[in-house]
Amino acid sequence: MSKILELRDKAKADRKRIVLPEGEDKRVVRGASFLAQEGLADVILLGDEKSVMELAKSEGVTVEGVRLVDPKTHDKRAEIIETFYEKRKHKGITPEDAEKAVMENFVFYGAVMTRLGMADGFVAGACHTTGDVARAGIFCLNLDREIGTVSSSFIMELPNCPFGENGLFAYGDCGIIPYPSSKQLTGIAIATSDLFRKIFDVEPRVAMLSYSTHGSAEGESIETIKAALEKIREKRPNLMVDGELQVDSALVPEVAEIKCKGSSVAGRANVLIFPNLDAGNISYKLSQRLGNARAVGPLMQGLDKPCSDLSRGCSWEDVVDTAVVTAIRAQRA
Repeated sequence: MSKILELRDKAKADRKRIVLPEGEDKRVVRGASFLAQEGLADVILLGDEKSVMELAKSEGVTVEGVRLVDPKTHDKRAEIIETFYEKRKHKGITPEDAEKAVMENFVFYGAVMTRLGMADGFVAGACHTTGDVARAGIFCLNLDREIGTVSSSFIMELPNCPFGENGLFAYGDCGIIPYPSSKQLTGIAIATSDLFRKIFDVEPRVAMLSYSTHGSAEGESIETIKAALEKIREKRPNLMVDGELQVDSALVPEVAEIKCKGSSVAGRANVLIFPNLDAGNISYKLSQRLGNARAVGPLMQGLDKPCSDLSRGCSWEDVVDTAVVTAIRAQRA
């Protein structure tokens, strides 16, 4: 059975409150309905109640068990606006600016609900860009000081795949940082490996990917990887990590035996860290579309509360998977 689907039982065992701010999107409404009917999460759906009900009816689903919250009439509206103002006033915003931001973009509203403990995590992005969701997380939540970098990762599961954890991987960063510095790459690697371990109870084996394996080529990005590798080993001396590795060296035991014999990671990596956003984003979409991989994310990392983005091309099943993973992260926060 799919390891991602197996996570649903974990979510059921300790239900968490997940806020979905995009109640105007039919995929989100269908996903909310499924999550509630299956008991996978206590779902909070933001939007105009009448509009949500009409959309659910048109989709042939029920929102019974879903908590519908209209930010325009919510009894916590003033507190949420005030909290956003206090968090952002150092940037020069006025109370009026805060109200406009929160009431015109319900992703911010859901993020503040998460900050205040009204929800355990939020999931958005079906009809908002990654930038919108990332800003909501960064503006409304707190930075995890140990990680020090806001980034994202994907859980990827490829069918009939002998590599990684029997086809299960974490990819990072695929959504946030275009050209990470060595410090940022360190944060990405640690956050992605921590996430993989927490969700699946699996020992991460982290490959810092490149076009070079252990000095077979030179370049600025390779020096960045080497510097990051030193920092990672200082911060997490027990983490299995190696680099720089070409992707075949990272995944294929026969290639690893030739190119980097003796590595604890090469040939068996299950966490893949990309040198830049081009490589990460292209790779996850290739895996998903050509390899028929199940992709969950982008999962935001480096913040003190769990939150997740969705591709604007997502299905309602993607909403479910991402909410389930977000709930499990909340269980283990």
